[in-house]
Amino acid sequence: MDTILEDIDRHRRLFFGAAAATVAAAQFGMIRSAAAQAAETKSARLPAVKPGTNTSFAAIKQIDAGVLNVGYAEAGPADGAPVLLLHGWPYDIHSYVDVAPLLASAGYRVIIPHLRGYGTTRFLSSETARNGQQSVIAVDIIALMDALKIEKATLAGYDWGARTADIVAALWPERCKALVSVSGYLIGSRESNKMPLPPKAELQWWYQYYFATERGRAGYEKYRHDFAKLIWQIASPKWDFDDATFDRSAAAFHNPDHVSIVIHNYRWRLGLAEGEAKYDDLEKRLAEGPVVTVPTITLEGDANGAPHPDPSSYAKKFSGKYAHRIIKGGIGHNLPQEAPQAFAEAVVEVAES
Repeated sequence: MDTILEDIDRHRRLFFGAAAATVAAAQFGMIRSAAAQAAETKSARLPAVKPGTNTSFAAIKQIDAGVLNVGYAEAGPADGAPVLLLHGWPYDIHSYVDVAPLLASAGYRVIIPHLRGYGTTRFLSSETARNGQQSVIAVDIIALMDALKIEKATLAGYDWGARTADIVAALWPERCKALVSVSGYLIGSRESNKMPLPPKAELQWWYQYYFATERGRAGYEKYRHDFAKLIWQIASPKWDFDDATFDRSAAAFHNPDHVSIVIHNYRWRLGLAEGEAKYDDLEKRLAEGPVVTVPTITLEGDANGAPHPDPSSYAKKFSGKYAHRIIKGGIGHNLPQEAPQAFAEAVVEVAES
C-alpha cells in the first residue's frame, strides 16, 4: 500500500511539475511574443516616406575621434537609444537622408558619419597612413562612439558600411546592441581573396583590377564623378535617380584623401598593398570568420547589381536571433536610399528585439 501511495505521489509531483513548466513556458512565450509584437507595432508606426522626400540634413557636426576629425549628421533626441548608420562606396551619408527622420520620429538618436576619405571627415595628422583596410574603418567607428560617449549602439549599413558594422559586431559585441547588414556577412580575408572566381563573377569586380594599376588610380582621380555614377547605375539598374540626387553624394568624393583610401582598400584586399602592422591581430581574427552573436537582420534588394553573396552562404555566421529579408520592387545596392521604409523598419525591429 505504501508503495502504491508513493507511486501516486510521485506521479502527482511529475504531473504538477510538468504543468508548472508548461505554464511558465507559455508565459515566457507570451513575453517573447509581446516583445516581438511591440517591435513590430513600433516599426508599423513609422510614418510612411517616399524615397527622395528628404534631400539634406539639418547640419553637419565635427568631432575628433581617434586619428580623424569626423564629420557626421545627427537626428533625434540626444537621450534616445543610439543608432549608427554607415554608408558604402561610392556613396555617402545621403544614403540615409530618408531613413534618419524615420528613426528620429521613433525616438532614436541617429548618427550618420562620413567614413574616412569622405565628406568633411579629415585626418588629424598629415603623417597618418591613408589606410583603407577593413579593420581600420571599424576602429574608426569605435573611436567615434568613444568620442560621443556612446557605450552601445545598434549598427546598420550596406557595402563598406555593412562590412564595418559586421566587424564591430563580431569583434566588439559589447559595443553593438543589434545589427542590420545589407548583403549579410561581408567580413573577408586576403587569403580567401586569392581564390579565383568563375569568369562571370570576376567580371563584376572589374573596377578592383582597374584600381590595381596606376592607370586605374589616375583614372579614378580624374573621372571620379563619372566613375561613381557608372557604379551607381550598374549596382542599382532599376533605380531611376536624378542628377541632383547623385550630385549631393558626389560632393563627398572631393575629400582630399578619398582616392587614396579607395585605392588602398581595393589593393589591400588583393594583397597588392600592405596594411598597418598594428592592425595585424585584428585582421588575423577577422580571417578566421568570427561568428556574430548579436541580434541581426540581413537585407538584400531584389535587383542588386553589385557583387554580393548568396544568403545561404552566410546564414550560419549569425548565431543570435536572426532573420533575412529580400526587399522587392527593383531595389538595388543602395538599399537604404532606395527603400528607406523597409530599412528603417528593420532597424527598429532588431533594436527592440
